[in-house]
Amino acid sequence: MSTSRVIIILVVFACTGFTVLFLKEPVLSLIVPEEDRNWIFSLVYYLLIFPIYNVILLAYGFVFGQFKFFWEFEKRMFSRIGGNKKAS
Repeated sequence: MSTSRVIIILVVFACTGFTVLFLKEPVLSLIVPEEDRNWIFSLVYYLLIFPIYNVILLAYGFVFGQFKFFWEFEKRMFSRIGGNKKAS
């Protein structure tokens, strides 16, 4: 893997993280005011943001021309979460 490809992949992860960070507060404010949020709400939020993060990751991967890499990354990650030991 070339250095430029590694840099692009790292940029995709950074863009995805920043996008989720910037979207968090406006989206949460539409659902529940900040003062009414508790640890249960936070737990539910993190469980729900996981698939959204993955969709955003694939979208940025597409924009930066690395969709195939991130699609394979997603398949490996979900197979590991699901307990499929063959995908490594």
